[in-house]
Order: sequence, then C-alpha cells, then structure tokens
Amino acid sequence: MAPEPLPGDLLLVGRVARAHGNRGQVIVNPETDFAEDRFRAGQVMLVGPEDKPTPRRIVAARFHQGRPIIGLEGVETMNDAEALAGAELWMPAASLGPLPPQTFYRHDLIGCEVRKVDDVLVGRVKDVHGTIERSHLVVDGQRGELLIPLVDAICVRVDPAARVIVIDPPAGLLEANEPAGK
Repeated sequence: MAPEPLPGDLLLVGRVARAHGNRGQVIVNPETDFAEDRFRAGQVMLVGPEDKPTPRRIVAARFHQGRPIIGLEGVETMNDAEALAGAELWMPAASLGPLPPQTFYRHDLIGCEVRKVDDVLVGRVKDVHGTIERSHLVVDGQRGELLIPLVDAICVRVDPAARVIVIDPPAGLLEANEPAGK
C-alpha cells in the first residue's frame, strides 16, 4: 500500500513488522523509496494510528536485508517493542523535501488520470508498486486493473500538478494486463 495524504498532511512511511532483540528495537516494513533518509537516528516519526500518532525520535538505526531496524525514544524493552507490532509510522509531508528531477512521491501520483498520447482515457492511478528503480503504476482501468511500468519510454509525460500521466504503451502492453476472459 502506498503512502496516502491524511488530515494534517501526514504520509505513511512504514509499518512496524515486529520486535527485534531485547533492547526495544523494531523491524520496519518501509512504505517509502527513501528508507535510508526516513529511518535515521535523530528523525522524528509519528507512531500509531492516524488519528492519534505519538511523536518518537529514532535513537538508533541500521539496515538488514533492506529493512530498517530502529530504536525509538521511550521504547526500552522487548515488551515495549512487541506492543508496537503493526503500528504505522508517519511523517509530515512538509518534512519530506524536494526530489530530483523526474522523480515523484508515490502519494503525488495516486489519483492521477492516465491517458494515452492520443488522449484516450486508460484509467486512474490507485497505487504505485516497486522500488524507485522498478516502479509500476497500478491503474484502475475501464476493464480492470492494469500494471504500467513507470519508465520514461512509456510514461512520456508525468504531471502530478495537473493530475495527469500520458503514456505511449508498446503494442500489447495494455491488453496483456487485462483480466482473463475480457
């Protein structure tokens, strides 16, 4: 599931998977392409449900097999860490900072209309899956869900401000995505 804007302009950046060790650390399933930046010592996360998150500073951070293992302020024991299993980790959108050219936050792409270069409506982006190097748009198409690689050769214009993505799909891409029997 991709990060979604919330009231107060919060974005989901991860979920606590489980406790790790006996010192109150947790393993995080990141919901961001910038995990090294989001999950670093000193960063403040909002931990918990979207309606009542608690600010907690990251006091220790390291990565194992691509997932952050973090220690949070006030979480000292294995029991404290186990109580956070499944907790959502949020950040204010304003703290995310600018991106390099031709790079987009997932939450900016969700809801964008997808059109072919001939202006035919394909559908609306409902999610973005994959890593920053291998992302694809999950589009709610007129005949079902479509997966469209988020690459320059296919997505020829990405304009989150105008809420539109223009694609020039290779022959058969859209048809290959259609559910069987349609």
